[in-house]
Order: sequence, then C-alpha cells, then structure tokens
Amino acid sequence: MPAFQPQPQITTLEQYEALPEDVRAEVFDGQIYYMASPSEIHQTVSTELTTILNTYVKNKKGSCKVFHAPFDVKLVDNPLTIVQPDLMIVCDKSKLDEKRCNGAPDFIIEIVSPSSPSDDYIRKAYYYKNAGVREYWIVDPRRKIVTVNYFEGNIISIQYSFDSIIKVNIYDDLLINFSEIANLLNI
Repeated sequence: MPAFQPQPQITTLEQYEALPEDVRAEVFDGQIYYMASPSEIHQTVSTELTTILNTYVKNKKGSCKVFHAPFDVKLVDNPLTIVQPDLMIVCDKSKLDEKRCNGAPDFIIEIVSPSSPSDDYIRKAYYYKNAGVREYWIVDPRRKIVTVNYFEGNIISIQYSFDSIIKVNIYDDLLINFSEIANLLNI
C-alpha cells in the first residue's frame, strides 16, 4: 500500500482574486505558480509587439481587442486554470468581463523567460491548445527564435529566426518583421 502523500492545496477563484495586486501568479489545475517580474529585453519585445498588434487591430476597426500582461485569462473553471499571457488578441467580446477574459483568446504571444522556458514551450502550449486558442507564438529572445503554433485544423508548429517576417495567421494581411525588433535589442 502506498505511503500517505499530502495533497497540494487546490486554489479557488476567490483565493486567487484575494492575492495582493502586486503578486504575479498563474493557476494550473488549481495549483498556484508565482511569476518573477519580466526583464528589460522581455519588456522591450512586449512593448514593440503590443504596438504593432494594437495599431493593426485599431486600423481594422473590427471587434478584436489587444491585451498585454498582466491581464487574466480563465481557461478552465474546475480545476481552476488562470493564465496571464504576455500578449493576446480576443475577438469574441462576450468572453470579456470587467476582470478578465473567460475562455480562450484567439491569438497569444508568450515571451520566454530564461528561468522557465518549459512553461511556455510545454505547459502553456498544452493548456492553450486544449482551451481552443487558435494561434500561439513563443518568442525566445535568447535563442532568437519565434515558434508559431497553429492549433486550428491540422496542428502545425513552425520555427522562425529573428530575421524573419512572420504572418499572423488569424488575419489575412498582418505581417511582423522580427528583424526590426532584433535591431532594437542589438542582437
């Protein structure tokens, strides 16, 4: 008979919402994971991508909205799964309430933190795919690689270098030139 093993505490939505505002955390299957503050490179990449996406979406004058971290996405109610993607586009406004996005955004970008790359490449890819995210990009400034995951239809994962121009698949005409971002980072 196996030895008694203590069970990890399951975090509820009420417990998560009671965390201090300055605490950065995500919840996967009811387990809370605390996050470090982003680095300068992370913030530079995030700012540039937010500007590109927001300018494009505003010019389209459609129903989609761009959000950047920290903004909660509740992927699953039970067991609770809440993430804070670095960037996202939400096209179904019924998923938005005053606190968060409830359900899968259409498009997500995560910028890899050197201390926890497996979170973005493995854990979040799994949860985003299963929740119904249409397109998920992993931007890795250290490796100078962008991994693009298309979760609609046939699942495709393609890696690009930072000298690439990459099409955002949820739109017909949105291209992002990563060489311009790389130049800002001097990499």
